[in-house]
Amino acid sequence: MYVTILDFIKEWNWEAMLTQKVLDGLTDDSLNQKVYTEGRTLGRIAWHLTTNIPEFLADFGLKVDSFENGERVPTSAKEIAETFKKISSNAAEVIEQQWTDDSLKQVQNAFGRENSNAQILMGLIKHIIHHRGQVTVLMRQAGIKPFGVYGPPKEDWIHFGVENPPL
Repeated sequence: MYVTILDFIKEWNWEAMLTQKVLDGLTDDSLNQKVYTEGRTLGRIAWHLTTNIPEFLADFGLKVDSFENGERVPTSAKEIAETFKKISSNAAEVIEQQWTDDSLKQVQNAFGRENSNAQILMGLIKHIIHHRGQVTVLMRQAGIKPFGVYGPPKEDWIHFGVENPPL
């Protein structure tokens, strides 16, 4: 749990950097990849995890610029990645400027439960991690090698002397 804003900012910046590397690997063609016919596209999921950040923060009392056209999924992978970079950086600034270490202890209703602001911020990070995982699976299905978020993708095990990586 986060005790200081700096604790959160460090983890946020780390997870945002990892997410940025995943999003930077997207291609325009990959954005239409779906798990199943009625499912969301890779582009929709990547755009959701990006544009939901300011909405999430605003829901919990932070003053953040709203994002226009969040429903319109870009056809450009580069636009999604660049937008994530701006929004994730702005989120860190907004939190750092508007909340203090004591703010993290304050309790609010979050999705039907009473949570501290520290728990709410952890939920924001978990939301991004959840959707980032979906994006990496869809990247695989689209024929793209994803960035190794918490470890190397199977193709990179050879660099560690492992020819047949563990399942």
